[in-house]
Amino acid sequence: QVQLEESGGGLVQAGGSLRLSCAASGGTFRNHAMGWFRQAPEQEREFVAATSWSGVTTYYADSVEGRFTISRDDAENTVYLQMNSLKPEDTAVYYCAARLWAARTVADDFSWWGQGTQVTVSS
Repeated sequence: QVQLEESGGGLVQAGGSLRLSCAASGGTFRNHAMGWFRQAPEQEREFVAATSWSGVTTYYADSVEGRFTISRDDAENTVYLQMNSLKPEDTAVYYCAARLWAARTVADDFSWWGQGTQVTVSS
């Protein structure tokens, strides 16, 4: 059983940056692909970024490509989401997710989820 805990959310002005962290415990972190998803009020959860177990393969949603970067530190059992050039439409609760081995972009393919961290971007 993998436990995930997100941190780093907050309020930021448009054009600003935030770095989200997701600390994992309870499993062999290096065996897990990690993903970030987000959900805005009254909207469905959507894919943001994912990295494979090795970190070699990464995927990004078109809406964040070039602005967000996912990375992992296996020594710290942590995955990060660096978010730059933030826009008001990035406002959402951001969730960290894990699955074994290969990265995916569909929420249903992930087995473990964190509780989420709120990101609010003001205009």
